[in-house]
Amino acid sequence: MKNRFSIGEMAKLHNTTIKTLRYYDEIDLLKPVHTDSNNGYRYYSTEQFEQVNTINYLKELGLSLKEIKRHLDHRDINGFLHLLEEQQRLTEVKIKELEQINRRFQHRIKDIKLAQEIKELEVPFVKEIKERKIVRLMEKISSEPQLEVSLRQLENSSNMNSSIFIGGVGLTISIRNLLNNKFNEYNSIFILVEENDIQSPLITTLSEGKYACIYYNGNHNNSPKHYESLLNCIKDNGFQIIGDSIERTIIDHYISERKEDYLTEIQIPIKC
Repeated sequence: MKNRFSIGEMAKLHNTTIKTLRYYDEIDLLKPVHTDSNNGYRYYSTEQFEQVNTINYLKELGLSLKEIKRHLDHRDINGFLHLLEEQQRLTEVKIKELEQINRRFQHRIKDIKLAQEIKELEVPFVKEIKERKIVRLMEKISSEPQLEVSLRQLENSSNMNSSIFIGGVGLTISIRNLLNNKFNEYNSIFILVEENDIQSPLITTLSEGKYACIYYNGNHNNSPKHYESLLNCIKDNGFQIIGDSIERTIIDHYISERKEDYLTEIQIPIKC
């Protein structure tokens, strides 16, 4: 059996490309055993098969070609172990990141499915809500541009990226403004936090307790009349407002182009 393979044969045998093997040659990662001086054809031998396997194996582990070349040029068991241990560490970090992303998917899917099940809109009701962890920026917000700028400020100051809080953004109206029927000015913007390892001086909580709530079809621009409805319900039932309101759009135009799908919830903490 012959022990000389053209670059095309080598590429086919190892499920790679001629371009890749040429690049390996250029960076001295895998040199052909012979190059024809007349036509420049490259030839490889079976002795190099294991080297190709090693390169592919280390690439699958996530090592760069530079790291692979360094190992192949200076092979020793301790160096190889260090490479594997470092790659294992990086893999564990990536697994943790993917687990966080998966939890966000789960929470968002649950959020939207629950929203789709809501039948009664514009009807006030009371529910018990557990404590929620948030990062909160105290900022006067009275327009959509201010909202977007404040959200970016909150994101940056908390070292968070937008993938973390898609669907988890909310606004609050101060108890003072609520009592004075002023519903067009928010006093803070917040992000619901599902991870325990986010470190920020802006981390706080939304208190556990009873909340007077209402769902409605629309976004923040449609909220004033629903605040009025909630406040009337609170007054009629002899409840006491004990904190800032919470307002969160669950489904908006980024999720559905159908306005009838839009859904926002308002929650006002109360004492019965």
